[in-house]
Amino acid sequence: MSIAARIARRELRGGLQGFRVFLACLALGVAAIAAVGLVRAAIEAGLTEQGAVLLGGDAQMELTYRKATPDERAWMEARASRVSEVVEFRSMAVVGEERALTQVKAVDDLYPLLGELMIDPPFPLADVLEGGSGLPGAVMDRVLADRLGLAVGESFRLGTQSFRLGAVLDREPDSATGGFSLAPRTLVLTADLARSGLLGPGTLYETEYRLDLPEGIDLAAAQAEAEAAFRDKGMRWSDSRRASPGVERFVDRTGSFLVLVGLAGLAVGGVGISAAVRAYLEGKIATIATLRTLGAEGRTIFLAYLIQIGVLTALGVMVGLGIGILLPLAASPFIVASLPFPITFGLYPGPLAEAAFYGIVTALLFTLWPLARTEGVRAAALYRGAGGEARPRWQWLLALAGLAALLVGGAVAFSGTALLALGTAGGISGALAVLLLAALALRRVARRAARSGLARGRTALRLALGAIGGPREEAVSVVLSLGLGLSVLAAVGQIDANLRAAIDRDLPERAPSYFFVDIQQDQIDGFLRRVQEDAAVSRVEAAPMLRGVLTRINGRPAREVAGEHWVVRGDRGISYAATPPESGRVVAGSFWPADYQGPAQVSFAAEEAEEIGLKLGDRLTVNILGRDIEAEITSFREVDFSSAGMGFVMVMNPSALQGAPHTFIATVYAEPEAEAAILRDLASAFPNITAIRVRDAIDRVTEALSAIATATAWAAAATLVTGFIVLIGAAAAGERGRIYEAAVLKTLGATRGRILASFALRSALLGAAAGLVAILAGGLAGWAVMTFVMDSDFRFEPVSALAIVAGGILATLLAGMVFALRPLRARPAQVLRAQE
Repeated sequence: MSIAARIARRELRGGLQGFRVFLACLALGVAAIAAVGLVRAAIEAGLTEQGAVLLGGDAQMELTYRKATPDERAWMEARASRVSEVVEFRSMAVVGEERALTQVKAVDDLYPLLGELMIDPPFPLADVLEGGSGLPGAVMDRVLADRLGLAVGESFRLGTQSFRLGAVLDREPDSATGGFSLAPRTLVLTADLARSGLLGPGTLYETEYRLDLPEGIDLAAAQAEAEAAFRDKGMRWSDSRRASPGVERFVDRTGSFLVLVGLAGLAVGGVGISAAVRAYLEGKIATIATLRTLGAEGRTIFLAYLIQIGVLTALGVMVGLGIGILLPLAASPFIVASLPFPITFGLYPGPLAEAAFYGIVTALLFTLWPLARTEGVRAAALYRGAGGEARPRWQWLLALAGLAALLVGGAVAFSGTALLALGTAGGISGALAVLLLAALALRRVARRAARSGLARGRTALRLALGAIGGPREEAVSVVLSLGLGLSVLAAVGQIDANLRAAIDRDLPERAPSYFFVDIQQDQIDGFLRRVQEDAAVSRVEAAPMLRGVLTRINGRPAREVAGEHWVVRGDRGISYAATPPESGRVVAGSFWPADYQGPAQVSFAAEEAEEIGLKLGDRLTVNILGRDIEAEITSFREVDFSSAGMGFVMVMNPSALQGAPHTFIATVYAEPEAEAAILRDLASAFPNITAIRVRDAIDRVTEALSAIATATAWAAAATLVTGFIVLIGAAAAGERGRIYEAAVLKTLGATRGRILASFALRSALLGAAAGLVAILAGGLAGWAVMTFVMDSDFRFEPVSALAIVAGGILATLLAGMVFALRPLRARPAQVLRAQE
């Protein structure tokens, strides 16, 4: 065994005293990252293992506006042992005068092809949908049934057809593949829709064919064959390999974001780790100097303490991984019950390796500087006032830069979102730099204020300011550790408040009251007369509405050109117009003449065109109702989708879509008190028309944003807990100095109350400084996210900011007062005699 290893083993025999904060900070940061990673991996594993159940079959072929042709149906039946047809659309469920939007799923006798449908009472679905009392049966989501005051056995209406509620829906096996839904579910039999009048020509609906394929079939080959035969007819394929890509993307990106927030917590812990190692090594100066006297080289001493720190890092990482494994397992019942898709918990090596990587690299990054300074300790340090610590050599500075690059590179590789990872790394580094400068400035200001007239006659304040401006590192540790945790919370608070304010403040001024869809061509005139003659209606917009899939760009598959851009994922709303729509100003090119009858032309949304890389003259192939329409881009329009008003990515000339079955869509802007009467009259006159209340849609978006904000706040809270641990460590490290300080003050006649007041003021000032800097950093982060990510206005929110400052003061007071008890009880004679 080498000399360095023997020295390290001897030092470790002394126990973990002085390293409790080191281990706590490291373990907590690793645990947070491991827990988030394991939950994300569990969700991804559940989606993979239960892909067929989530999809409702081994594969699915989806069509818009139509059902499968005989050729398509024959292709499916030739390859699948069973084929189940599901039709989805929106409608209004009516009970007396009560109306509510619902997502209707019309199914056949084979549904569910895979998985189990949970309904109450738990009768066979076929018996429930058979109905009774001369009415077909239906199953309705419990939330919707409660909203309508509907009990099992009572009737309601969809369009012109009445249904009998046979059971309430608790869970669908295939609910996770439906994407974002604006309304609760209602299940009926497809055969019972014939008399409802809901599926007229041009009505917006999706038809999904779930395939039960033979075991061992090559899904990739089946997909290639189906797309070669039917993709140009608007068919979209999905299978159990990626049953719910939308959920996967959301989980992956949210998980990556939370891991990066956890990295902020680990950075806070790094401050505590560095302080703990520095304090420990300062206490070992005499030992190091003795070793130098005995001939030990600086490299040997550095290696000895590096081995010791490495062993403790391994211990901290192992403890953190253990906690990170136990937390998801303990919370698994709650997580499983709260998510609408299966989760498979287990020990996944990937997230654990990622957490261990972050922990090890962070520990090395924050301990290398104080470790490197041990090389500068000389034998003369055994004598009072002699020796000293030199700055580390330039090689160590390069090593620090390399570790920082490794940490950032790992974050980029693991998260898969380079911009987010680099932005987070830059934000954390910037926040640490700002906090460090603020701490140094605070020490200088406090030192000057203690000598100024401001503190004259205020003994407690002068003592507090003098302590903050003194040579000890307490101010730096407190402001760095607490400030970074509070900065994350401040950013979350500002973003959340601004999003809610934007919804409450801006949208009511410019958003419509209702969207009306599925307005038939022979109904649009009567619909417009009713709303335009109403004095409470301030504005009405109507446009023809079709759905189409952008399949090719300049002859190439659209996804090859546009990647995963949202415009080419699935079908999109398309309209036609003879003149430029009011909601889209032409910013490039020229719109076709009102009487244009030539080849198909298309006007594209300008911002989306720039993102995809489109230019004037490009040719797009759009599949509508199985028919390919190739059109030239002749203009770009400025379309504001954030207004919640009417806007189309693509608008074509009327002759290009001549004869295609379609309906109209309309937006109505009305006074809130008149909305109910308008909806009642329109629903009575046109029962097939579906009304979507914009406020309800906004509320669903707000719920999703609130869930993300809550998860982020919990991750930020872990960062704050780490900061509080560092605070406790800083307070504990300064306890010895406070004991001596209190003894001197008592000798000079100070009372316990005055000493306690000076300690409390010191803590409060440090907490307030950390909170104020956190408000600045969090406000800047909130502004950046709202301006560059959300493309929205930013307004500073003072309530959460005041809460941040109050929290900082309270945290430092608690930590400071706990370690003020021993100094207050200390006897001056014993303390001062020990210093002789």
